Amino acid sequence: MPSPSDPRLNQLLAALPEPEWQRWLPQLECVDMALGQVLYESGSTLSHVYFPTTCIVSLLYVMENGASAEIAVVGNEGIVGVSLFMGGESTPSRAVVQSAGQGFRLSSDAIKAEFNRAPVLHLLLRYTQALITQMAQTAVCNRHHSLDQQLCRWLLLSLDRLQGSELVMTQELIANMLGVRREGVTEAALKLQESALIRYARGRIFVLDRTGLEERTCECYAVVKKEYDRLLPKVVAS
Repeated sequence: MPSPSDPRLNQLLAALPEPEWQRWLPQLECVDMALGQVLYESGSTLSHVYFPTTCIVSLLYVMENGASAEIAVVGNEGIVGVSLFMGGESTPSRAVVQSAGQGFRLSSDAIKAEFNRAPVLHLLLRYTQALITQMAQTAVCNRHHSLDQQLCRWLLLSLDRLQGSELVMTQELIANMLGVRREGVTEAALKLQESALIRYARGRIFVLDRTGLEERTCECYAVVKKEYDRLLPKVVAS
């Protein structure tokens, strides 16, 4: 069983060819990521990219009045800070830890140097394409599907990025991620609990029936998952 501090719990790092892995390893810094920690703000210059291993990070679009809504989630499948190797030093989104845990970070200078190496370039570009799909599908889902369906999609995407079936998450934070009122999340979560799909207690969500959630959500979850599975290599746990 891999240690929680093993960089290869992150699927992108685990997929690196051996020469790149050996070159990256000394430069990777293990960091603790606390619930609610802001990794970068909208418009700020990014100093690092982050590879979550046991945490989940939300990418939020922030309005001028301070309101925000989640546009994507990143966990152990990906990287936070794609604008650094896409030619920009900043991004209009905010990155906030939505489920505490650990990850690894790499400096902006190091990732930009590595991006010029072909194998890494191709892998990161495929991940970026999958992330853009998630963002677009999130926008469609928030516009056209019910809150119940959105919550199921959000829970499933979060589960895909963590080990286990438990999420540490308050209803207030979920409401902030989905851009809705807390009362709406409370009502939707209660329906899922009454259907024996989840159990919610003291800021912890236990998923009891993943198959039931998949049947209850909209097509948006399947679209996003299919794209991640298509574009990114399968990593077999050591």
